[in-house]
Amino acid sequence: MSPPENSHPSTKALHADDYLNLVTDVAPPIHLSTTFRYPDDPEALVPSEDPVDEFNGKNYVYSREFAPNATRFEAVLSSLLGGYVVSYTTGLAALHAALVLLNPKRISAGDGGYHGSHEVISVVSRLSGLKKVPLDCSPRELGEGDVILLETPVNPLGTTFNIKEYAEKAHACGASLIVDSTFAPPPLQDPFAWGADIVMHSGSKYFGGHSDLLCGVLAVKRNDWWKKLVEDRLAIGNVMGNMESWLGLRSLRTLDIRVRRASESCGSLLQWLQEALNSTTSESDTDAHLVRTVLKEIHHASLQSEPWVREQMRNGFGPVFSIILTTEQFAKLLPTKLALFQHATSLGGVESLIEWRALSDGRVDRKLLRVSVGLENWEDLKNDLLQGFRSLVQEKQA
Repeated sequence: MSPPENSHPSTKALHADDYLNLVTDVAPPIHLSTTFRYPDDPEALVPSEDPVDEFNGKNYVYSREFAPNATRFEAVLSSLLGGYVVSYTTGLAALHAALVLLNPKRISAGDGGYHGSHEVISVVSRLSGLKKVPLDCSPRELGEGDVILLETPVNPLGTTFNIKEYAEKAHACGASLIVDSTFAPPPLQDPFAWGADIVMHSGSKYFGGHSDLLCGVLAVKRNDWWKKLVEDRLAIGNVMGNMESWLGLRSLRTLDIRVRRASESCGSLLQWLQEALNSTTSESDTDAHLVRTVLKEIHHASLQSEPWVREQMRNGFGPVFSIILTTEQFAKLLPTKLALFQHATSLGGVESLIEWRALSDGRVDRKLLRVSVGLENWEDLKNDLLQGFRSLVQEKQA
């Protein structure tokens, strides 16, 4: 049996796939097979007319169609995201699938955000003539069948956009709204509640949560769109691997508690940094003075003042933020001075990461560092940053 619809997300993450239990194991087994035996009963050997419609969650044939691990992964995410979910090899494969489904003539997207999304748009443009227009374009520049791609919170800043505003804009001119909600997974944000037509996630981040898998996810409300997405995936072949699907399912069990803990720790860190940045003390030997010497700006959804922000993200503002340091040299060196923050790209894992973002995205301010808060004690992370700041200042003064 599946849990009631009104169950808490943490309960859904553990039981939404119970109806797919094939064995008595409490922990779902790892299914590595790519092919499955046909029935022994000759009467059951009936040629398939529609593999998608005829799939019942257990009649597996070939893993490019459906596979046990991926089916369970999608079942749990369907419950958490509130729509029909299709999984892919990567987040960019998911975006490509959405654009293949909708086949727009124009796509409205911000100049910032994840650089990979712009690369996908560029490839599709080369194939179909898709035209990219600014995110804040006039509604007159969009028409029936076009798309607005809204990444919120946006990479790498962690600041957020008003989903409802962009949904109304899209629907007024017959366009669809795709929301990339990677930076705000359940329970932080529900784009469908504010008018999104398709919700996208790079599941490599929080859904994976342990920096050990690649995957992408699309969620839709329309059953016909879900069926077409599955049919397209069958043809294009960008299916999530068996091992990755199992790792993703394992990770979803703790998604709610991981995201809430990381988001709370991020909030505590940000409050400390913001208070230090706003401090007016003139004493040079204080922690606040040390922070102000190294740090110039902080960007995060929690620091935005618009009233809709707290409505849209009522359960927290996400564990990723960006800081602008006072010099490029500080930004380049700080990650090398830290013990707990790993200097690496990506985000959403149990470990805290920091990245001199210029190494991954040449468009950003070279003084910018992206910070992804993990599950370490926040005061330990604070002390790690402090000793890193102190090391930078001492080296500069030497």
